Amino acid sequence: MNEYMKIADELAKDNLKTNVGGPFGACIVKDGKVIGKGSNHVLVNNDPTAHAEVMAIRDACKNINSYDLSDCELYTSCFPCPMCMSAIIWANIKKVYYGNTKEDAEMIGFRDKFIYEALSKINNNEDTSTIDLNCIDREETIKTFKDYMDKQDKTIY
Repeated sequence: MNEYMKIADELAKDNLKTNVGGPFGACIVKDGKVIGKGSNHVLVNNDPTAHAEVMAIRDACKNINSYDLSDCELYTSCFPCPMCMSAIIWANIKKVYYGNTKEDAEMIGFRDKFIYEALSKINNNEDTSTIDLNCIDREETIKTFKDYMDKQDKTIY
């Protein structure tokens, strides 16, 4: 077994004993060194965003003191859910290795498939039963964005 996937799998297995969250683990590697680890902590943290990949990203960013994880690889025990996939992209991680598939996650009761399908419908304005998105007061909120465009000392991330 790959040494980094083994770490991710061990983190997932630990959750079977601790019940802090679902059976998911992840680690982030840079230049052959583990810089971040995480396991699912949704239940213990009462935080629906505390997925293994997000926890590993938070840990890695803290450890290297940067929001940018370019040149890092992520090893995760399962195919990332839509939220984690977005976090991975925001972190600039380009290479992801996963163990279990999204179908495997569905088999044990996780609703990733529902979210993928809902996002597709939401993006096409075909579904308001999952979430009802309404743009309001843009003429006011856009002013802050315009000020940001003119800001000289901004950092794009």
